Amino acid sequence: MFDGLKDKLNSFKENVEEEAEPVEETADADAETEPADADQPDGREEPVEGEPGTEPEPEPEADADDGDSDRGLMERAKLAATGKEVIEEDDLEGPLEELELALLSSDVEMSVAQEILRGIRENLIGETRSKVKTTGLVVEEALRDALIDVISVGQFDFEERIAEADKPVSIIFTGVNGVGKTTTIAKLSQWLDERGYSTVLANGDTYRAGANEQLQQHADALDERLISHEQGSDPAAVIYDAVEYAEANDVDVVLGDTAGRLHTSNDLMDQLEKIDRVIEPDMTIFVDEAVAGQDAVNRAREFDDAAAIDGAVLTKADADPQGGAAISIAQVTGKPILFLGTGQDYDDLEPFDPEVIVDRLLGHDEDAEAGEAAA
Repeated sequence: MFDGLKDKLNSFKENVEEEAEPVEETADADAETEPADADQPDGREEPVEGEPGTEPEPEPEADADDGDSDRGLMERAKLAATGKEVIEEDDLEGPLEELELALLSSDVEMSVAQEILRGIRENLIGETRSKVKTTGLVVEEALRDALIDVISVGQFDFEERIAEADKPVSIIFTGVNGVGKTTTIAKLSQWLDERGYSTVLANGDTYRAGANEQLQQHADALDERLISHEQGSDPAAVIYDAVEYAEANDVDVVLGDTAGRLHTSNDLMDQLEKIDRVIEPDMTIFVDEAVAGQDAVNRAREFDDAAAIDGAVLTKADADPQGGAAISIAQVTGKPILFLGTGQDYDDLEPFDPEVIVDRLLGHDEDAEAGEAAA
């Protein structure tokens, strides 16, 4: 998952490490010099201050640039003497340009890529480090912090919200056609069941032929109840009936499917607005494919503008080598990614944990696996 982006992030770390060469070990700039011999090399005694002819020769004036340069060298010398080094802006200029191109080529949205670069600059430029701490480690920490800041925007604990909400909790799923909304509903139904929550499925996709049959197959496989109406019925009425059923039968969560739509489909977007008015769902979740990359990011923004979403699920994350959508959606919409779909089975649904995802991008999951194998 996201192997292409992982490789590019590792290349950035290596590039910075090459650019940020260690400063040379030098004596402390404030260290005292060895006392001079009493006699000069030519045998004469050292002049006594105050005697005629002992006035010191005036030193040439240094221009301001040389003074700044000397002070910079002095600071680096002091850092070296105390076992520290500093990463400077020049060290990052080339690697950051390459990283920006790498992020954009991995379908990371431009404003998000720029936010990541800004975070790295803030965390690295002028930062001193102990010599026992490699440049690569310092860069990795800065990169990790910048990535987490970007992808954890709006993050909340989904299970905690379910636990604390009044029952039944109504959740509506929306997005374009063919991205896996119906399968995601089935996966989430099993995920909730494993945590002790009962669910009822509602087919608000009343326009697509075969939609009832598809969701009914999932309901049968999971031994769950499906509420559906005839094709062409009012989607809001279907989901309303599912909420009524849940209230009457002490069901915890209603999972409502809707027709796939584009944000430009005015009649279908009007349906979403009607569902909001009639049902007042506790959550609206946007579903799209991780492999859609920049298209998924743009659609998430558009759906959020048209009918506010509370979070997103990205399907086919296991087939996505780039990771641009996973990196960008939360920052662009201000709403978190809640789950990743990682396969076709019902248990192939992974809660989205920003720290876990970033560690995976930085290769920490491979380090952990290697450690377990060695043990």
